[in-house]
Amino acid sequence: MKEQWSVAPFFHVADLVASANYYRDKLGFRYDRLWNDPPSFAMVKRGGIIIMLSLNEEPGASRPNRTVDPEGGAWDAYIWVEDADALHAEFQAQGVTVVRPPRDQEYGCRDFEIDDMNGYRLCFGATL
Repeated sequence: MKEQWSVAPFFHVADLVASANYYRDKLGFRYDRLWNDPPSFAMVKRGGIIIMLSLNEEPGASRPNRTVDPEGGAWDAYIWVEDADALHAEFQAQGVTVVRPPRDQEYGCRDFEIDDMNGYRLCFGATL
């Protein structure tokens, strides 16, 4: 039997509701619920992946990887998709901040990068 693995990145955010709604309204994710009152946790889902969002209002709590390694262009998540160009067009139509447009990479993927509203950098790629 083939083993199936998955992963869910965990992002600290300053405004949980706005962040969950950004993922829903701009990136096409969905969420079933917001936990606690006032809301402090959500799991946004799309295409079989989950990103966990957790409220942390302390200054500096959101720490995208590129703030630690600005020269390295570090991603906070790499997400494999079926069609990077189609998703790029969808995000552009929604006004998402595209950091780098789609291009073919030497590692065998065509991918592009966005920054979410909290500065987390996501790379979406399709295998060539």
